Amino acid sequence: MPGTTDATGRAAKAGDIRARMLDAAEELLSTSPDNDISTRAVCDAVGVTQPILYRLFGDKNGLLTALVENGFERYISRKQSLATTDDPVADLRAGWDDHTDFALTNRALYRLMFSPVLREVPEPANRIFELLKKTLDRCAAAGALRIPSDEAAQAILSANVGVALSILAQPGRFSDPQLSARVRDAVFASCLDETAAVRPAPGDPVALAALRLAAQLQQQPAAALRPEETALLLMWLGRLQ
Repeated sequence: MPGTTDATGRAAKAGDIRARMLDAAEELLSTSPDNDISTRAVCDAVGVTQPILYRLFGDKNGLLTALVENGFERYISRKQSLATTDDPVADLRAGWDDHTDFALTNRALYRLMFSPVLREVPEPANRIFELLKKTLDRCAAAGALRIPSDEAAQAILSANVGVALSILAQPGRFSDPQLSARVRDAVFASCLDETAAVRPAPGDPVALAALRLAAQLQQQPAAALRPEETALLLMWLGRLQ
């Protein structure tokens, strides 16, 4: 139908303009001395008028939010492409290092993604936390996690973001090339016991056993239990941790 074809063509054109504007915004942001951009500069770079930007993004904050969402989607895609090995702790270490590398290769975008300048955090940011928790659950199932995965994820992600932002904001002061690795190893030491598979980990043995069993059940539910029974068991195990 002609009307449908015209609408599809307009949507495709709008999508192309939107993508070009996001690319232009990121490029301008990366070269901006004050880590800021103007909507006029973005429009000029693409060759469109400002009303088009307002129609597609609402306002400057909408443009920046879309840019951040796009950045998180790229980050998540990159994380999902990382190899998953039989050693979840090694995978966790590789994930930390990849996070730092993403920050150093996308400096302006990373600052925008992880600095509190937007009114609300885009939804894809929550998926980063969940991806980290999945790896930590694998560590727990292997007996290598000292604390619940949610608490470990909070400690690790906040430290990873903190060291990356410090390097970006004050490269002269935070110039030690081993800084990220040192912070990583210190935080991991507080959350993980990489030798737990060969010797008992220190701490309450019941709590540690509950932590490990809960993680294993979340990885692979027991066939002998119904879903509601598994949920009840996980609740009890949570109280023991």
